[in-house]
Amino acid sequence: MTQLNQKDLLEQAQQQGGLRRFLVYARLSGPGWLQGAITLGGGSLAGALYLGVIAGFGLLWLQPLAMVCGIIMLSAIAYVTLSTEKPPFGLVNRHLSPALGWAWLIATVMANVVWCMPQFNLARAAIQQNLLPSVGDSTLCTLVIAILLLVIAFAANVLYESEGRGVRWFDRIIKTMVALIVLSFFAVVIALSRNGALPWHSILRNLIPNPALLLRPADGYADLIANASQPAWWTAKIVSDQRDIIITAFGTAVGINMTWLLPYSLLKKRWGRAHRGLSIVDLSIGLFIPFFLATSCVVLASASQFHTKTDDVPPGAGAPTIAQLAEAHPGPPNAADQELALMLVKRDNFQLATTLEPLAGRVVSQTIFGIGVLGMALSTIIILMLMNGLAFQELLGRPGSKGAHYIGCAVSGLAGATGPFIWTGAAAAALAIPTSVIGGSLIPIAYFTFLLMMNSKRVLGDQRPKGVARVVWNALMGFATGVATLGSVWVLYGKVDLASWKGIIPAAGLVLLAALFAIGTISFIKSERQA
Repeated sequence: MTQLNQKDLLEQAQQQGGLRRFLVYARLSGPGWLQGAITLGGGSLAGALYLGVIAGFGLLWLQPLAMVCGIIMLSAIAYVTLSTEKPPFGLVNRHLSPALGWAWLIATVMANVVWCMPQFNLARAAIQQNLLPSVGDSTLCTLVIAILLLVIAFAANVLYESEGRGVRWFDRIIKTMVALIVLSFFAVVIALSRNGALPWHSILRNLIPNPALLLRPADGYADLIANASQPAWWTAKIVSDQRDIIITAFGTAVGINMTWLLPYSLLKKRWGRAHRGLSIVDLSIGLFIPFFLATSCVVLASASQFHTKTDDVPPGAGAPTIAQLAEAHPGPPNAADQELALMLVKRDNFQLATTLEPLAGRVVSQTIFGIGVLGMALSTIIILMLMNGLAFQELLGRPGSKGAHYIGCAVSGLAGATGPFIWTGAAAAALAIPTSVIGGSLIPIAYFTFLLMMNSKRVLGDQRPKGVARVVWNALMGFATGVATLGSVWVLYGKVDLASWKGIIPAAGLVLLAALFAIGTISFIKSERQA
């Protein structure tokens, strides 16, 4: 579709309003689907699984509400990008501070490289455990799968860098993959509903936010906690686990690399000021709706199979929790302690598929569920490589260069392909901890940077929001930035331990966070004085 045709459609949509406008926007949508493809990855799957394990249906509202906060900030990023029609990396460096711009770029590259590894591992597991268990798990088989995933993902990025039909096919592939993910998990929920495994009267109530779970354990633990040897210890542990996942979900609903992807994908589509309304609807269609449906389905399936249940947990799996209890309160654990420890054991997607099989049948629980998991992993690999390609174009000082894009894709893709071989145990922790800390500490900085840019006369000129619109934007962005900052500080502070290298890194993250906030504020004040 040519830019002229797009402009005509947008003008018609503005005149029509209502449902017709929405349908036109849906037809023109694109960058929002890339955001949906990256956020529907292994992290969202694991988070949704554990939400169901620890709180049942009680935290069903959490991930959608967290995503709303993320979309507020992404909408602001889209507004700044489409108003200036310039890459934001250069704007940040020129009008705020190079420290903010380069911190944003470096954190994005690190996240793209390191988080590609567990996605390859997740895709490998979906193939070998769910879809094609007959192929076995030999090193050769794993290598072939990793190479195949790498080739597919790289080919998709070649389409993205092509013109005309290639780009359109890339969009179609991403939209199809996101749709397959949602439909796969939807099929699992439908199968569970037919077997009466989902109490919908209770589920619908839990779509209403319930902050009480910041302060007390989910209701299903009450009787066991009362009979445990140390009720206060179990209450504190479960509340702490619930609080951590609530705050972490709010603080990291949108990853640092997603804030990089959106502006460059908007510019790739040659969108401008006329597309600002479309960009918000695009995020709703391509990001929020698929994310809400997919993660909710996983929470429902996990809660129905794992919450306050222990039948699927092997003996001894709760040993770390029991050891923690014994260390804190010497004395033998009783039966209630043992059961609580087993209830809190984290499960993975393969365990969920296995427990679903008696209710949903093998086709739904293994094949369809496996397709959903594979789709999650592969779409995320494609977009992680894409984001790294976009980042490398700026890193190498070659904006728009296909060669720089392919180098960035290769860096993250080749690193990711090692995931099935090294993303385990100590190696995974050694890579994940610093990346999580840096990415987690810098996501509030990315939010804060665009909050400043939205208020910058020097950046936006006469396109800076005015009057009520400015008040609304600042209220929403201030809330989202505050929540992200609170989540990052909470998580980082809880991991500080100056006696070990793992604990020193979070402390450094807190220092980095404070320093960049100070740099951003000072730079903004100086910039606006010169405007």
